[in-house]
Amino acid sequence: MATEIKSPTFPESVADGTIANWAKKEGESVKQDEVIAEIETDKVVLEVVAPYDGTISKILKSEGEIVQSAEVIAEFDKQSASNTSDAHNQSAQANIPQPKVSTVKESSDVIKNGPAASKLIKEHNLSEDDIDGSGKGGRITKADIITHLDEPEAASQPSAQKIQPVSTLHNQNSDRPEERVPMSRLRTTIAKRLLSVKQETAMLTTFNEVDMQPIKDLRAKYGKDFESEHGVKLGFMGFFVLASVQALKKFPVVNASMDGSDIVYHGYEDVGVAVSTDRGLVVPVIRDAGNLGLADVEKSIMDYGTKAKEGKLAIADMQGGTFTISNGGVFGSLLSTPILNAPQTAILGMHSIQERPVARDGEVVIRPMMYLALSYDHRLLDGKEAVAFLIAIKDQLESPEKLLLNI
Repeated sequence: MATEIKSPTFPESVADGTIANWAKKEGESVKQDEVIAEIETDKVVLEVVAPYDGTISKILKSEGEIVQSAEVIAEFDKQSASNTSDAHNQSAQANIPQPKVSTVKESSDVIKNGPAASKLIKEHNLSEDDIDGSGKGGRITKADIITHLDEPEAASQPSAQKIQPVSTLHNQNSDRPEERVPMSRLRTTIAKRLLSVKQETAMLTTFNEVDMQPIKDLRAKYGKDFESEHGVKLGFMGFFVLASVQALKKFPVVNASMDGSDIVYHGYEDVGVAVSTDRGLVVPVIRDAGNLGLADVEKSIMDYGTKAKEGKLAIADMQGGTFTISNGGVFGSLLSTPILNAPQTAILGMHSIQERPVARDGEVVIRPMMYLALSYDHRLLDGKEAVAFLIAIKDQLESPEKLLLNI
């Protein structure tokens, strides 16, 4: 009797998902816990694994189709114990190592690249070694190939020239290829949320600058001791998270959110840290940051960064959040206006550290300076409070000892 394979149970915040690709085809045998399909939701890509050894007898939902939470997407035939025993005996009697090695290799290739990815690799004559796989175990996904083709260096390769134009240009030149690909669900969701924020909030931004010399001195003096003691590097983001937490405690309205005509004041500080991935911007949340020390914050940031690169962030990792920090400085941004992460009241934008001449005690000196930007919802937060909140963060960063003393 066939067993039903269902999509994962989605959280309430996720309405549905899309079949991104099938790693296995109908009739193919699979091992227990082997990935057989990927489902892309508005926030993350979820993997569907085989419940036990067996064969996919029928695929009910094709690639690109929308699926609901816990919906049946395929039928699965469990491998019986007798079949397993027979296969084992036949393998033992044959005692020929070459076919075994070949079979394992073929299975590994299928696991690494799903049908959609394999098809694109073949069509564009690409080398798997040139593509960074974001799937489980380094498996190359369809999104990885699209990202690779969009890269400038990939565009200069002869293989990229084989892309067939989907739409014809209006001029007479037919040797200028174009490719039309659907926007991913994550990118679509990001676009809708950002547009919604611009249309439904009274967003305003205030700016300031912070002298990063005290923190740089602290990292230079105690960085090695901190890493040897806690097993994690002493970065800049940890200081910004703790400084934000202390400022949020002084200005609870910045830590609040709007729910219709109600203001929800949160008695905790869940700080989201924006992380850029190949699929788009995600915001994992550091829970109860107000109860964490500097080492715990840095470990959380490191763990989330690793998960984001490997595509293993769970939906629960990104739910909630009362305040967000976005670091555009890692990309070289000198100044920008971050967009609110609704329904939060404010978001802090970090930028590049740049040596600039500033006045100190009547003299012009060169200091490592960073511009800070605080975007806030003016419906809930007045300019006076927003400016005071940003100055509170600035004061603590320029006097790191205040973070240790919680003042």
